[in-house]
Amino acid sequence: MTKETTLADSYNAAEYKIAGHGPRSVQVLKDVFDSLDGSLLSDMYGKGEVIEEFQQRMADLLGKERAVFFPSGTMAQQIALRIWCEEKGLKRVAYHPLCHLEIHEENGLKELHHIESVLLADPERLITLEDVKGLQEDISCLLLELPQREIGGQLPAYEELEAISRYCREQGIRLHLDGARLLEILPYYQRTAAEVCSLFDSVYLSVYKGIGGIAGAVLAGERSFTEASKVWKRRHGGDLISLYPYIITADHYLRQRQDKMGQYYEEAKELAAQLNACRQVSTLPQTPVSSMFHVYFNVPRAQLEPILIQVQETTGVGLIAYLNETGPSTCYSEISLGDRYAGLPKERLRHSLQELDRLLGEF
Repeated sequence: MTKETTLADSYNAAEYKIAGHGPRSVQVLKDVFDSLDGSLLSDMYGKGEVIEEFQQRMADLLGKERAVFFPSGTMAQQIALRIWCEEKGLKRVAYHPLCHLEIHEENGLKELHHIESVLLADPERLITLEDVKGLQEDISCLLLELPQREIGGQLPAYEELEAISRYCREQGIRLHLDGARLLEILPYYQRTAAEVCSLFDSVYLSVYKGIGGIAGAVLAGERSFTEASKVWKRRHGGDLISLYPYIITADHYLRQRQDKMGQYYEEAKELAAQLNACRQVSTLPQTPVSSMFHVYFNVPRAQLEPILIQVQETTGVGLIAYLNETGPSTCYSEISLGDRYAGLPKERLRHSLQELDRLLGEF
């Protein structure tokens, strides 16, 4: 019996793929470690030259006094909110209804730390200053995610961010940045990482999303905050005997890609414009504000998948690897650009999108 080709199969088999930096294979490690001096010593339980130098570099990049490397962002962010709640003696925080802590972490914040969450704004839009001013309950900390991934990577105006930051400081509310993709928004804001982070009391940055490392995260803030975070890191079991495979690869790919974020952003705008020219297709935002955005199709998933499979198999261009249904006749996918896009022949991409547009024209 012949196995039916899935959308993911057709995407993975395509000669060219539009998204990401490349496959998450062992080669990601080999490209880094093959060039290293084998006598380089590992870190040991959060100490050692490898981890301490990287943490200082990240603190400098983010404009904070100290930074701590964590094996996961989930751990780092729950700990950040716990620290701010203990500081104020109030276990209540606020964030967007589609915040990662609310929808992807199995209620870890509530079950492990007994912290109550207040959901601000409607799920389809960003948190505004008026939302924060309208809080009916006291909170210890407000978390803002930049960009807001689940609604296409949208961003508030920088002036709105500044106003929220001022208000929180006036009210004694700590402001935490879920900046998993922080580096990817800097070209849009035309600000440095340190300038954006100066609006926040604490900052989380992923080292594997836009940067392309293996795994891990950085949590940054004042020294008293980071010292407290190290204690909670140990309590969470995050002080592995050695974290150097994550740290060395993070450092390598950060150096390689940090200055490419502007390129990825411009390419995202270019791709989104071409997708929006196709029938039954639209992007959110219409003009991306980072290298990540969502693409929506006004076609039922069951009917769209065979079309995408056909396009990807006949043109050799991988456009979409998966689809999420948003209704009986609509679905979407997320696109995040990296190194791959620059190597995609533009004529091949145009042909692929022309074929997609032709087939979608029947709906």
